Formats: sequence, C-alpha cells, structure tokens
Amino acid sequence: MRAAVQRRYGPPSVLESSEVGLPLPGRGDVLVKVGAASVHPGDYFVMTGEPYVVRLAFGLRRPRHGIPGRDLAGVVAAVGKDVTALGPGDEVFGWSTAGTLAEYACVPADSLVSVPAGLSVVDAAAVPTSAIAALQALREIADVRPGRTVLVTGASGGVGSFAVQIAKAFGAEVTGVCSTRNVDLVRSLGADYVVDYTRTDFTRTGKRYDVILDNVEAQPLAAVRRALTPTGVLIPNSGRGGRWLGPLGRIVKARVLSGFTRQQLKPFLSVEKRRHLLTLADLLATRQVTPVIDRTYPLDEAADALAYVAGGHTRGKVVITV
Repeated sequence: MRAAVQRRYGPPSVLESSEVGLPLPGRGDVLVKVGAASVHPGDYFVMTGEPYVVRLAFGLRRPRHGIPGRDLAGVVAAVGKDVTALGPGDEVFGWSTAGTLAEYACVPADSLVSVPAGLSVVDAAAVPTSAIAALQALREIADVRPGRTVLVTGASGGVGSFAVQIAKAFGAEVTGVCSTRNVDLVRSLGADYVVDYTRTDFTRTGKRYDVILDNVEAQPLAAVRRALTPTGVLIPNSGRGGRWLGPLGRIVKARVLSGFTRQQLKPFLSVEKRRHLLTLADLLATRQVTPVIDRTYPLDEAADALAYVAGGHTRGKVVITV
C-alpha cells in the first residue's frame, strides 16, 4: 500500500511517499481502507521530535512508527477476532496510534464509531482529536452548562472551531477570540460575541468569564486571569513552548498558582475514549456541530499539509484525502 513515511525526525521534508506492507488486523482490531485523514499541530510535533519530551513516547532516536497521522475516516475492509460490532463495508471514523496517512490502517475497534448519515468522509476525518479535546475541556474539565459564560481563544482553529459549537450546544453564552479575517466565520459557528484580537485585548475589557479555553496562550497567565470570574476555570491548551519541555513549564506554573487562588487553572492532557466519539457523532448527526475544513491535500502532498499546519493560522481543519 502507499503511505507517507518518515524514517527520522525533522521538518516536513523528511516525509516521503513509499510503498509499504499491508497491515493485518490483530485480535480486537479493524483494518480500515482510509478515505481521509486529518492532521493537527500534535502531528507536526511528533514528526519533528520537538519539543524533545515527545520522544519519550514516540521514540528517542527515531520515530517508533514510521507512518504519521492519528485521525481517519474510511470503510472497514476486514476485522480481527472478537470484533462483532463492525463489519466489512461499514463507514467509520476515529483514531489510531499506528499511523493514518496511508491507504490502509489497523485500528482498535474501540477507537471507531459509525459515520453519521450525510457526513462526508472528509468532514468525519476532521473530527476525532480536535473535537475530543474541545469536548473534554468543556464538559469534563469545566462542566460547561446552560447559563455559563465561555471564552474561546483561537476560536477559528481546529480545537477552537469545535469548542465554540460544543459550548453553544451545551447552552453556554460563547465569546470567540480570533483575527479580523475570521470574525465572520466564528460568528457563523454560533458565537454570541466575537473579539478581534488585532483591535481589542480581551483581558482589558472588564468582562469576566466563567470558563476560558485558551488554545493560543499568547498572554501571560496573570493577564488571562483578569478576564476570569473569581471562581472561574481557565484551561491552558497550547502544545507550544520551549524546545525541550514544550508547554510543561506553563502547566506546572498553572498547577502551582491554583493552590493560591479560588480560580481554577486546569491544564489537561486529552485522552480519547469511544464515549467521546459517540457524543460527537450525536452532535454531528443533529447538526449542532459541523466541521470547518480549511484545505485538503492528496496523500502525496502530506508534507505540504503539515507545513501549512505548522504555520499556526489554519481556519478549522486540514485534511488529507487518500
């Protein structure tokens, strides 16, 4: 099968299109014929091996898995032993830790759910990692519910565009922060208010929010806390940071500060579960959430797709079609 392969850490140029062996599904696995796979900043960090802390999980000297990518949507080609909920021909979406930028991918059955009727394979592939991060942050970390005020920075990005819609679906009043060119987009996602950060500093408007999901972390923690209610929840959610430890320094600082204030500073590590996909499938089926697709690339241009993501200014998601 054809796949995007990397044999060392480095910039997007380390990716090359190669022929590799077809994976075989093991017990509890599903072989998916990939129709589309989305990429996000985390894929870029893993590809480059920076911050270096990511190598502890993905291989110290070289990537443990040569095929990058995590999210996918496609059609079940075969199933392994003990898989009964899915069968050949089923259209599914989900995530895999063994690489998705390929014509086929082996995925644990528990990491897949059926694609809602009417949803394209490109839209479905855009969902898993980014939408699950938004869902976990808002529902499980911040307990967003009707009547709460929520501010989302990076509201036009991959996680942010889902967060705005999910917060609205949960009944919150939502403010999105973005650049001038994305104001109309964020408003179309359902945001009650939109702050153009090129003109207004949300930390100095005097308005306070019950929940702030900070996907950009362009402001110091002290500044962002000014926009938080006395008992509000601040969720720092940027993977960027130093070359060695990435965002860990800021995470530790947030944890320490939480011990000295009634405000709750809660950085988190998103962990995907099948129940999250099922919730998102319901939101997609009822059109309460609609993926925003910035660009699509063919598999042979996976390097260009990751280079574009690295720029940090995507509008929604970048998807690779296979």
